[in-house]
Amino acid sequence: MSGKTSGRLTALQAALAAEHAAVYGYGVVGGRIREGRRAEARAAYDAHRVRRDALAREVRDLGAEPVAASAAYALPFPVPDSAAAVRLAAELEERVAGVYADLVRATGDARRREAAGALREAAVRAVRWRGGSVAFPGLAERAGTAREPAATGAGPSATGAGSATPTA
Repeated sequence: MSGKTSGRLTALQAALAAEHAAVYGYGVVGGRIREGRRAEARAAYDAHRVRRDALAREVRDLGAEPVAASAAYALPFPVPDSAAAVRLAAELEERVAGVYADLVRATGDARRREAAGALREAAVRAVRWRGGSVAFPGLAERAGTAREPAATGAGPSATGAGSATPTA
């Protein structure tokens, strides 16, 4: 496998891991969010499932085994109520946007357009959840916050580019 293909595969696996964590996180959001925002949470959950499935197919098309979802993920903070669920949804989207920014950098042509579209969608959802935006969504180094790089693509990091940390 060439270095370019290897870098692309690593970025795809990281995006897939982030999507797995986002799907899990939205399960928590859906259980805590107030009725008035439940449809929004469901739409985001469905969007992440579709992206997750497409990424898994793309990884398989490259001849690799897609990174598996963890059985559970540690959330970045407790989610006891609807307000915390809204914060979690915004956090999930910001972390997914960061991973897609990495995928934009690692790929070209049609895959880059797809990754840019996913980055845009996550950034828009984050703004809707948070009620405000950042100057460069998905680019923590430009927004003034540090973001750890995706470690191995085996799972997202609670403080890094993924959505939550897998638990044993």
